[in-house]
Amino acid sequence: MFQLVWQKSSFSTGGQNECVELSSDPTGRIHLRESDDPTRVTQTSPTGLVALLATVKAGMFSNPATGDASHERTHLAEVQL
Repeated sequence: MFQLVWQKSSFSTGGQNECVELSSDPTGRIHLRESDDPTRVTQTSPTGLVALLATVKAGMFSNPATGDASHERTHLAEVQL
């Protein structure tokens, strides 16, 4: 069975669990999870990830608790495909 290797944002501050982590599998699917809840994983295609990143970077996605998008933009802005 293939083991996913997770990559954390370089903006992550070590022990804090507040980052999005990414991985890919041999089929090319992209897997995403929040480091504070690593058992909940979602999948998308590379095209879907590009669309998500464009939405986040444009500020159209916000934290539902605060309405602030700055945290999400900071952590996802460095993702390169």
